[in-house]
Amino acid sequence: MTRHLPNDDDISAFRQALQAAGVRRIATNQADPGKPKRQSDASEARRRAAVESNTLQTSGRTSDGRVEAVRPSEYLEFSVPDLPWRTFSQLKRGQMAWQAGLDLHGYTLEEARLELESFLRDAAGQGLRCVLVVHGKAWGTTSDFPVLKSHTNAWLREWPGVLAFCSATDIDGGTGAVYILLRKRGQ
Repeated sequence: MTRHLPNDDDISAFRQALQAAGVRRIATNQADPGKPKRQSDASEARRRAAVESNTLQTSGRTSDGRVEAVRPSEYLEFSVPDLPWRTFSQLKRGQMAWQAGLDLHGYTLEEARLELESFLRDAAGQGLRCVLVVHGKAWGTTSDFPVLKSHTNAWLREWPGVLAFCSATDIDGGTGAVYILLRKRGQ
């Protein structure tokens, strides 16, 4: 079967029809979610603190080395060995209310790592039990796997205050987000 290639007259007629219909060329190839990204004072303070504390590259608790790639739709889950099954089951079903959230969309890998570390420190300091982190599942521009999702999966496994995490339910972002169960103070 051969493809019909339009001639110049067909192309010209098509462009005129588009123009007559008011169709405009898009200015950017990025989606517009319709609302500006929130810049809360807390996230700005975390960002400043992270940048200031990053004078030494080894200041963080998470590695920035190579990680195991995960698929965009892959379900993530992790728990420490002695976590009660019922607690983990409640987390997986989305039955634990999350008390704070962090969206990593738009961050570079290093910014995301610093932002996540700062967020987890703040959450632990406030005594929060369950938080939500949106990592997305977009493929990296230089990689053939979702970079932030893969690194978040690795970083959370290394963080001492994380008892468990799993992909969120669909209403909270599905496989583009994770619920994180944090260690209680003194636990």
